[in-house]
Amino acid sequence: MAYDPGAIGTTLAAAVGDDPALIADLRSAFVESAERVLTAMTLAVDAEEWRAAAWRLRGLAASFGAVRLMALATEVAEDPRDAEGLKKLRRAISRL
Repeated sequence: MAYDPGAIGTTLAAAVGDDPALIADLRSAFVESAERVLTAMTLAVDAEEWRAAAWRLRGLAASFGAVRLMALATEVAEDPRDAEGLKKLRRAISRL
């Protein structure tokens, strides 16, 4: 699955205008939040916590226009404690 980090930049530019510093700050905040949610997934003690974290990631991705990350989070939510799913999410987030 390909990821287009440029789509996030486009979404942010549409929301805040042409302010590269603000766009960079917002992108950084997005990535940090996504990483925290990924950590919550790795620490989940049961399927319910796993799904809740995956859905938080999905919502976060949706709010930033990261459609492919949103789809991946949706897919991973259905398979609690999926190590391969976590790797995919980690790669996707690192590419942002």
